Amino acid sequence: MADQHSPDPGEISLPRVLAALSDPTRMGIVRVLADGRERGWGQLRAPVAKSTLSHHLKILREAGITRTRQEGTRCYVTLRREALDDRFPGLTGALLSAADTEDVGDHVTEVEA
Repeated sequence: MADQHSPDPGEISLPRVLAALSDPTRMGIVRVLADGRERGWGQLRAPVAKSTLSHHLKILREAGITRTRQEGTRCYVTLRREALDDRFPGLTGALLSAADTEDVGDHVTEVEA
């Protein structure tokens, strides 16, 4: 089981996190992952091409927002909530609350495995 590279918690930068979350699809992915459960990429449903969804997941991983783990040919993603909360206390909760209030990212859902 290999983890794809994501920055160490101390390397996560606020501008990069905010830029990554400025996209409604990426915010929707984070909303789905906010419960802390790991999801297979195939469990995430968004009205975009698979290659575009893969790009969004890469942006989130490179910003330090998510961690991607590969197992064989499958990839799994989790929200790095603890790392984000340690680096920027309260930010993740505030962003998730605002996204819920404004329905940002509602078009991203989870498909049951």
